[in-house]
Amino acid sequence: MRLISEPPIPVKIQKMQERVRWLHPQIVQRGIDQTSMVVDDNQDENPEFSFMVIGDSGTKSHFGYHPQRQVAELMLAHKDDCRFVLHTGDVIYVVGSHEYYPTNFIEPYREFLVGGENPEKIAYDRMVFNLPFLPVLGNHDYYDVPLMYRLLTGSTLRLRRMLRYKDFEIGWHGSNQGDAYSRAFLDYLAAVASPEELTQHLDSHYTAKTDNGRCLRYQPGVFTRIPNRYYTYRYGGIDFFALDSNTFNEPSPLPTTQEGELYRRELQKRRQQIDQEEVQILEMSDHLNADNPEEAEQLDDLSAKLDQINEVKIDIEKQLASHSAPKIDFEQLDWLRNRLIESWNNPEVRGRIIYLHHPPYVTEATKWHQAQTLAVRHRLRWVFTQVAQSLGSLVKERPLVDLVLSGHAHCLEYLRTVDTGYADSNINYIISGGSGRRPRRQRSEGTELEENFTDSSGSSTRKVADSLLYVGRTGYSSQKRLPYSCVRIDVHNGTPLKFTVKPLVAERVGEYWFNNQFDPFVI
Repeated sequence: MRLISEPPIPVKIQKMQERVRWLHPQIVQRGIDQTSMVVDDNQDENPEFSFMVIGDSGTKSHFGYHPQRQVAELMLAHKDDCRFVLHTGDVIYVVGSHEYYPTNFIEPYREFLVGGENPEKIAYDRMVFNLPFLPVLGNHDYYDVPLMYRLLTGSTLRLRRMLRYKDFEIGWHGSNQGDAYSRAFLDYLAAVASPEELTQHLDSHYTAKTDNGRCLRYQPGVFTRIPNRYYTYRYGGIDFFALDSNTFNEPSPLPTTQEGELYRRELQKRRQQIDQEEVQILEMSDHLNADNPEEAEQLDDLSAKLDQINEVKIDIEKQLASHSAPKIDFEQLDWLRNRLIESWNNPEVRGRIIYLHHPPYVTEATKWHQAQTLAVRHRLRWVFTQVAQSLGSLVKERPLVDLVLSGHAHCLEYLRTVDTGYADSNINYIISGGSGRRPRRQRSEGTELEENFTDSSGSSTRKVADSLLYVGRTGYSSQKRLPYSCVRIDVHNGTPLKFTVKPLVAERVGEYWFNNQFDPFVI
């Protein structure tokens, strides 16, 4: 039985545009840029500031302990020193349902919310942050569950166990094609009832100005909505670009060559093997009792494996379904290209940071070679190449982007590209996806990433990136170590940009928690 469904890219785009009333006449008449905002905290011009990054956090407690809350408590020690929190997506597992916002988001992050002393009274679509939370969509924030599965499993845990899925956070609802996330974080203009109310709303909250016109004013403690599924803002002289990578991660079609057909058969064979692995995991989990601590740990390991193989299954299915040209969100990619060019031509801007869900480069065992990873890498590389061609000598020896932040891979990782032969060379990447949902292991193939290239002279393989730090699952059985993480990033004054990165890690070993101390590093 298929557990998860995902809307097609055109549906994602259409639904999200409807929710923000994309290019509504009243918005156009006022010259409002729906992709920009200003974080109005009276500190945004200070060139030295700090922020935190979390991702893949939105899960419940596991057999009596709550990893996400452990990370939140690490964050609290830095809350007063940081200006905002970036969330790299997968806010709510497993299918982004509004049912799980109270337990999987509001409760663990209650101190970051106005009224957080009574979290049970906070509605998921009425949240106001006392410290800005600035998220992007993860794949799980778009997911839904088939109607039949909801009918069978939404009512009782007993029925769920009859189907042998014991640890899935699935109830009566999915994300409704990203609607729950939208109501939680976006300025959901579709809910504004009348033209008069829309006028009042726009004149009250779209009062900030940028070079591209009027835009939304984000006010901590007052009004904390973001304008769109992708957006930009300037803070401390740095342009931040928040992207929705779920609409440009579709794999390219398999080649119609003999090699392409052989690869398709390999994918189909692997798909069948995964189905068999899934059945074996479910049969093993049937004999385990979650009330027994030792067996609960085994059940958690099996659930983690089930998570992993379902992700691999989805990636394979996307490749097998790619018969024609992939549906790519060129509108967003063109927007990113144009805004990067504008940013480089603005003498007031001293750097650029991108954050998105899917990592372009990663060494986590289940993600490094996925077709979606390569698709995101190639789409961003395409954008960067156009930007570099437009800017010419203006860039000089600096990377086009100072830092790229992402999640999706359940780990904390720092990578840096080498000379890739393209405009994504010598860029720093930090993956912060270990903030709550089962940490993953690093691949066994090593820390150097290689890529296959094909040109007129033939095919070749060359190194494209190095993994310089990896914090993820290690050990087995009683020696198993599960590090849950986020990062604090201190931005220094001056150009080119300089960052001090401080990993914050709470590690579970057996039944005990340890706050691991990692040395800060400078990039």
